[in-house]
Amino acid sequence: MLTVLLSAFVLSFHNVTVRVLFSEHLVLGFFLLGGYVKPDLQNSLLLMFMRMLLVVPLMASLAFKLYPSAGKEFRDLFRRESTDVLLQALGCGVLMFVYIALLYVAIGLIPTGIAMTIFFTYPVFTALLAWRFFGERPTLFRWLVMMIILGGGVLTIPQSSAAYGSDTITTGIFASVGSGVVYAFYKVLAQKCLEKFHPVPFTWISFTCTLLLSGVSLLFWPRTSTQLDWTPLWIGSIFSGLVSFMGHTFNNVGIRMIGATKASIIGASSPALTTLVAWTTISETLNLIQSLGICIVTLGIALLSGESFVRRRSS
Repeated sequence: MLTVLLSAFVLSFHNVTVRVLFSEHLVLGFFLLGGYVKPDLQNSLLLMFMRMLLVVPLMASLAFKLYPSAGKEFRDLFRRESTDVLLQALGCGVLMFVYIALLYVAIGLIPTGIAMTIFFTYPVFTALLAWRFFGERPTLFRWLVMMIILGGGVLTIPQSSAAYGSDTITTGIFASVGSGVVYAFYKVLAQKCLEKFHPVPFTWISFTCTLLLSGVSLLFWPRTSTQLDWTPLWIGSIFSGLVSFMGHTFNNVGIRMIGATKASIIGASSPALTTLVAWTTISETLNLIQSLGICIVTLGIALLSGESFVRRRSS
């Protein structure tokens, strides 16, 4: 349990780091840092590529230690009878690339805790997609909790102000919701793929696809001649990659120790933890209604995850 909670806490630092790279903040009350690139899609692809340059090799080195049969499973993917699994794994890689790019844009435009909270409404879309593709009709309890999650998400939407214009807020909200929808598709397709494929090599393939797609996107969408401050960008990307790698590693270890359902209940604390980390490190504050919305979304996600846990125990 502690491992999964630590995973959510560590990944919160990744989100805050991305926020700082996009906008200037007083970090820890002492250091004025950030604002090295504009929060747009092209720069999101750049930061994603720089992060994945570190994460993919690290995950490759870990994959064969956690799962010695990973090499054999990679080779088996290219057999004719495994074509469907290969396509599903690659499809998940494409979806990961899209949802991370949109989430980076959202974090750059609106407060980190709000962006993550709206993104974490994805269980609502996952439940609807599972109903559509797997015939898992939501129960009355699940419908009620889904409405609670969406209501909490609406409460977190910031009002336009001098710091956040209406266009900025609208773009950030749409990017965050879009990221959650794409992640829901990723979760549903991953569920299908993981029935025949181990999660360790599957995760590595998803990250590798993200690295390749972000790199290709930058080749076909070259930057303008604007000079970038590469040193802090690389430092931030390396730190972001390290904490991301640690977070995913802790999460995988936690799932192995306590199971995916219990891990998802604990993982519901991610929006609240991100808000807490953003407040303590970059003094990013929210009003009472927004804080209430984050608590409601967190509770709703925990209830959704807990429902499946209770059903499994009772069956």
